[in-house]
Amino acid sequence: MKAIVIDPKDNIVVVLGPVKKGDEVTWKIDGKDFAVNALEDIPEYHKMASRDIAKGDPIVKYGEHIGLAGCDIKAGNYIHVHNVESHREDLK
Repeated sequence: MKAIVIDPKDNIVVVLGPVKKGDEVTWKIDGKDFAVNALEDIPEYHKMASRDIAKGDPIVKYGEHIGLAGCDIKAGNYIHVHNVESHREDLK
């Protein structure tokens, strides 16, 4: 299954089709190939961790923080409301 990454700072990918646990998910960043096996089912166009993310670390999509990891997240885990906490950054 293929996925997309918009910014090299991203620690998630967006899967381009439904993913079943164990499926290999592949993507490219700056011409380099990457792959991670899904640790759980992931719906089409949803997010998957591309690398391990520690509890409290930012979730980064499109180069921007979209929330904080609510728990330790392993590469291949589904990223959604069950493991991401809202976070308002200081925008001064």
